[in-house]
Amino acid sequence: MIDFLKIKSDFPIFKKNPNLIYLDSTATSLKPQSVIDKLIEYYSSYNANIFRGVYKISEKATEEYEKTREIIADFINAKKQEVIFTRNTTESINLIAYSLGRKIIEKNDEIIVSIMEHHANFVPWQVLSSEIGAVLKIIDIDEEGYLRIKDKKSRKINLYEIITKKTKILALTYISNVLGTINQIKKIIKSARKINPKIIIIIDSAQAVPHIKVDVKDLDADFIVFSSHKMMGPTGVGILWGKEELLTEMFPFLYGGEMIEEVTIEKTTFKRTPYKFEAGTPSIAEVIGLSEAVKYLEKIGLENIKNHEKNLTQKTIKRLLEEFSGKIKIFGPKNIEDRGGIISFTFDNFHSHDIASILDNENIAVRAGHHCAMPLHQRLGILSTVRASFYVYNNEEDIEKLIIGLKKVYQILKK
Repeated sequence: MIDFLKIKSDFPIFKKNPNLIYLDSTATSLKPQSVIDKLIEYYSSYNANIFRGVYKISEKATEEYEKTREIIADFINAKKQEVIFTRNTTESINLIAYSLGRKIIEKNDEIIVSIMEHHANFVPWQVLSSEIGAVLKIIDIDEEGYLRIKDKKSRKINLYEIITKKTKILALTYISNVLGTINQIKKIIKSARKINPKIIIIIDSAQAVPHIKVDVKDLDADFIVFSSHKMMGPTGVGILWGKEELLTEMFPFLYGGEMIEEVTIEKTTFKRTPYKFEAGTPSIAEVIGLSEAVKYLEKIGLENIKNHEKNLTQKTIKRLLEEFSGKIKIFGPKNIEDRGGIISFTFDNFHSHDIASILDNENIAVRAGHHCAMPLHQRLGILSTVRASFYVYNNEEDIEKLIIGLKKVYQILKK
């Protein structure tokens, strides 16, 4: 069970903004005091660069930095050397596209993504395909927001019409940041490998890791990417997990300090993974702060988080349809078991920005726009949506305030 009052008291933003109804955790999560304290601890107690110093505070900073790598590895059931720190999910995907994609993709090879991808998992593959002359194949969705990958008769996942022997990369989101759809990633991976054992599978888990248990060994993807700031950690830190054998074969994404083994006038040799991918001074404080975010999530329990969000999502959809029947359209699966704590909707013929602006006047923070998923919105035949998303610091009172806020929206905009 979620102790809502206790949890909310852990987030200092609510003390500064006691009337805030924050429904935009899909964009970025709020930070508990323990994470903020960890940042302050680094800057006030052992502010030094890592790896390079032989003095005590540098060694302390290095120890804390590497401890976070171990914590992340345990959190996703990975090896420590397979965890790479980047700036964000976007950089992690671009790293793969640059360091692996440009190595293995040739003309007429196939790269597969879905129409529901965030731009971060769409544009890099689109650009790579265009540059090399590869084929970018896009998996469509049905009217409920599920991927069109099931056999019509058996309803089992069937990728034989999508994946071929020419398919080199399959890049999919675990949970759609617009539809909330939880894709059946484990089954998809298993099916894909039966058709093409050599396929490289990349999973954008930015919306999954903060909310559900992700076990990289159990899933058997080749790469999984996610971000600190969506899981209560600081901004400026992304995580790239990859199978060690693939990371070893990839060339570095950036060149410079700390990622080198030796530099001479004639040549340069690089460190082993993960360090060959972490050039220059990283976001030291932010990485160290992430360790506290993981501890906080584990203390609450991902299963509790998932159930809490499911409960809020189910009640919100019910209340929206009760109060605004015929005026509101909600996108994504009807089955609550198949969706995360994300609700995107259109309201009458009102512009999403107008809706969000009026809600802001009521201290309700929602997201408005295309949510970095323009191809998906084009597929849905709309320009934008309003998105409300939940996390552990939301409760049923927030739902009712959203309903009251939307009633005010209707009163103002219907004229």
